[in-house]
Amino acid sequence: MNIAEKKVVTMHYSVVDKADNTIDNTFDGEPLVFIVGTGFLIPGLENALIGKQAGDTLSVEIAPEDGYGERHEQLMQAVPKSMFDGMDIEVGMQFRATTDDGEQTVIIVDIQGEDVIVDGNHPLAGVHLKFDVEIVDVRDATADELAHGHVHGEGGCDHDHE
Repeated sequence: MNIAEKKVVTMHYSVVDKADNTIDNTFDGEPLVFIVGTGFLIPGLENALIGKQAGDTLSVEIAPEDGYGERHEQLMQAVPKSMFDGMDIEVGMQFRATTDDGEQTVIIVDIQGEDVIVDGNHPLAGVHLKFDVEIVDVRDATADELAHGHVHGEGGCDHDHE
């Protein structure tokens, strides 16, 4: 069966940046399982998988615009340290912030005196990525999986949908 929209794909992958720094790797653990077309994967990787089948392997390079997007410097800003009163903050911490465009994850990238520098870019924004992929299995998604938008494990869904 070929990978296409509404198929469940089980795959192993490793991903590195241009300097060959490993970002993530499933080969030593559990494979990734997802439904094609639900927005679970970055577009460049999902598009590269279309038409492949169980047993196939591939290497694909993904430019930022087909991955996590380009970096936008306007998503970095200084906010007063007083916004974090009562909290022990440090570089690398992530928070949900309310912005003009709705909720967004920001990461503390620096603390300068009374200012905290936060970055609203995805940590992999602007990064060229290289994926090595092994397709383990491809199957049709069940009606329940399609209705819920995610893969169910053996025995069905392990949480409530309200």
